[in-house]
Amino acid sequence: MPTTTSNRSKNKVLEALSDRFKVVRYAGLDPARNKILTAFLKSSGIKFRNLGLLNLSFMHRSISNETNQKINNERLEFLGDAILGAVAADLLYQNLSQKSEGDLARIKSVVVSEDVLSELALELKIDTLLVLGKGEELSGGRTKKAILADALEALIGALYLDSGYKNAHAFVSRFLEAEIDRVLENRHLLDYKSLLQEFCQKKYRKYPDYQLIKRSGPDHSRVFWVEVNVNGQVFGPASGKNKKSAEREAAKLAYEGLNSNL
Repeated sequence: MPTTTSNRSKNKVLEALSDRFKVVRYAGLDPARNKILTAFLKSSGIKFRNLGLLNLSFMHRSISNETNQKINNERLEFLGDAILGAVAADLLYQNLSQKSEGDLARIKSVVVSEDVLSELALELKIDTLLVLGKGEELSGGRTKKAILADALEALIGALYLDSGYKNAHAFVSRFLEAEIDRVLENRHLLDYKSLLQEFCQKKYRKYPDYQLIKRSGPDHSRVFWVEVNVNGQVFGPASGKNKKSAEREAAKLAYEGLNSNL
């Protein structure tokens, strides 16, 4: 069938977009990879039009070091870091009107830290999506905090390019608001999941078992409900704006409940 004028116009637009995003065809984006990326979007509640751009956010520089293709997620990481910082500053400025500039800066430094971002990346299972060079893979790159945090920032940058600042803001707010609350309540200084794990190992020689009971609400405002089983005793359910925060709340219930009986 001959190509119509309409189809030619669409092709030109697609070519322009591909050039803009620097995601011209590259190895790895095959049907199997598309399926993995689509599953990630479904589980995370994120929407992407350009799967190539999404895939690019997970490509560590080690893959380009070992191939002839100069393609990795570093530019997206640079962009995502700026978007993340802007969203964090906006949330803090709008919601904490009584806090000084120094307090806002302190809170921001915690919620956008490598420790926090890497944990959030693990919660999203970004570690399973990373495209690493063989050397980085063998050295445990999927568990390195810096790589995980950078990939999350790259994902934020990719989302901004794909669908604009509003959607990037909504995605970042979804997890950042819970982290801000933790700092305000000083819960970032008291890691109940670690405390509970240490308690269970010492007393029962077992790990606590967390179970996601349900999730409710629209994609942009999800509520997660989690229970934790400690040696046959169930605590919760506890709720949170993401699975990680719900697990923390369940761990707090369990730890305080178990220690109140001692």
